[in-house]
Amino acid sequence: MSINNFFQFLVPKDKKFFPLFEQATSNLILMATALHEVVNLPIADRNLLFQKIEELEQIGEDITRKTNIELSSNFITPFDREDIHYLATSLDDVADYIYASAKKINFYKINPNDTGIHKLTELILQGTSETKVAVLGLRNMKNIKAMTDAMIKVNSIENQADDIFDMSIEKLFEQENDFKVIIKKREIYQVLEIATDKIEDVSNVIETIIIKYA
Repeated sequence: MSINNFFQFLVPKDKKFFPLFEQATSNLILMATALHEVVNLPIADRNLLFQKIEELEQIGEDITRKTNIELSSNFITPFDREDIHYLATSLDDVADYIYASAKKINFYKINPNDTGIHKLTELILQGTSETKVAVLGLRNMKNIKAMTDAMIKVNSIENQADDIFDMSIEKLFEQENDFKVIIKKREIYQVLEIATDKIEDVSNVIETIIIKYA
């Protein structure tokens, strides 16, 4: 038996951290779903979804806080304390950038008919869904292939987001004459693209955990 396997044999079934990670990813999917719905609605009909995203962001903050409390009060953890902290922080960062995207869209009152914004929010939703697959696999590390496939998809999603960002910026400068609109849309594209980067960061943390313990 390897040292890592022996370590896992000694560690009792975790009933605290895994449920919190899973709650966090489920919450991200709800946030991403609401964000994608927002950009497909007329500006006047968006307020309830913006409120929902803000409430979900607070739920995410509470989950992160609970995770940190558990980390500070538990000597035995399912894997390295540093990795637990990185995973909780990375999940929280995704929530922060989804919320930041919603705030930008709400503040700037951008016309919803924008292909780049629609596609980026769709990719964020796809990325959070794949993230949940990878996080669920952490409980027992028995389905590494499913976790790896999900992380590969996340990487592909981030690459697609980069391409859409570049094409959207190019199209924006070619077709838009209002400098204020250019600034507003560019900021929205940017924060949406960063959200996909943060989703990939979660995947990178999970990959590190797999390498150590699978």
